[in-house]
Amino acid sequence: QVQLVESGGGLVQPGGSLRLSCAASGFPFNIYAMRWYRQAPGKERELVAGITSSGSTNYADSVKGRFTISRDNAKTTLFLQMNSLKSEDTAVYYCYSVVGFWGQGTQVTVSS
Repeated sequence: QVQLVESGGGLVQPGGSLRLSCAASGFPFNIYAMRWYRQAPGKERELVAGITSSGSTNYADSVKGRFTISRDNAKTTLFLQMNSLKSEDTAVYYCYSVVGFWGQGTQVTVSS
């Protein structure tokens, strides 16, 4: 049974940082690319960042230089380090495996 469980969301002030985690199980995590998506109220879900099995990364232009995606294959965990957060980063953040599974999402709210 595939499971993707996100954690680390919360309320943070503009300019602050958060680190999201996604604990994966039920599939061979180390051989699949992984992604983070987000969905703000009233908007479509959008790709934030992706990482291949070998560690190559890509980012949405809106988060380049502020967010860093990484993975720990030994711990089957995906991470998203988010720095210099802005109000427009407010969204539910989802972990996604390219085998076709989604996590339940974790809320990130950036507000003073």
